[in-house]
Amino acid sequence: SMLKAYIHLHELGHAHSVEVWHGDELAGGTYGVQIGGLFAAESMFYRVRDASKVAVVKLVEHLQTQGFALLDIQQLTPHTARLGAKEIPRAEYLHRVAAAVELPLRF
Repeated sequence: SMLKAYIHLHELGHAHSVEVWHGDELAGGTYGVQIGGLFAAESMFYRVRDASKVAVVKLVEHLQTQGFALLDIQQLTPHTARLGAKEIPRAEYLHRVAAAVELPLRF
């Protein structure tokens, strides 16, 4: 049911993946759901060490250039903290989500 849901969200233009390829082989990536200026990252995957980390770096760069307001990574890790991620209070998070989803952005 999750696969069907993500396929449907992709067809609607909301689910996206950032993939890292090594030649013709998928090395890793990350995926999630976008609404307005919010990107909610769901998960990272890899077949080659650190490929998912490269995908996250590229995702952050893309979102910044497109003017996204919020990247929700769900859980702070040492790696995402090194990239600038930080925990914020729930009230601030809810305020930022409400503002972000109103932005007329596309991935």
